[in-house]
Amino acid sequence: MRMNTTLAVAAALLVAGAAQPGATANSPAAKYDRNQCFYTKMVSGFAAPNEKTLYVRVGVKDVYRFDMFGRCPDIDWNQSLALVSRGSSWICNGMDAEVITHSPGIGRQNCPVSSMHKLTPEEIAALPKNAKP
Repeated sequence: MRMNTTLAVAAALLVAGAAQPGATANSPAAKYDRNQCFYTKMVSGFAAPNEKTLYVRVGVKDVYRFDMFGRCPDIDWNQSLALVSRGSSWICNGMDAEVITHSPGIGRQNCPVSSMHKLTPEEIAALPKNAKP
C-alpha cells in the first residue's frame, strides 16, 4: 500500500511540473531567468536604428535589444524580417537567435546575434523615436 501511495505522489508531482511552461530541466528557460526568455511567437514589432542593432517588441510592454556579430545589410530600412530561434522556440540569449532579412539585389541575409538584453522601462522610454519598435 505504501508503494502505491509513493508512486501516486510521484506521478502527481511529475504532472504538476510538466504543466508549468519552462519548468522542466530540458527547457532553455530553466537555465536562465524566465523573465529574460520569450517565445518567438510573442514578437509584435521591431525597429533597427542601424545595421548592427535591432530592437524587438515582445508582447505589449517588453523590448529587447539584439546586437549583431557584424553588419546586417539593410536591416535598418527593411520592412520585414524574421527572428529565428535555434534549437527551440525559446529565445533566452543572443546565441539562441538569428535575424533573417531579404534585400533587393543582395537576397537573403542570415545575421547571427552576438548578444541580447531585455530593456528596463527607463531604457525603453529613453530610446530615440527611430529605435522604438
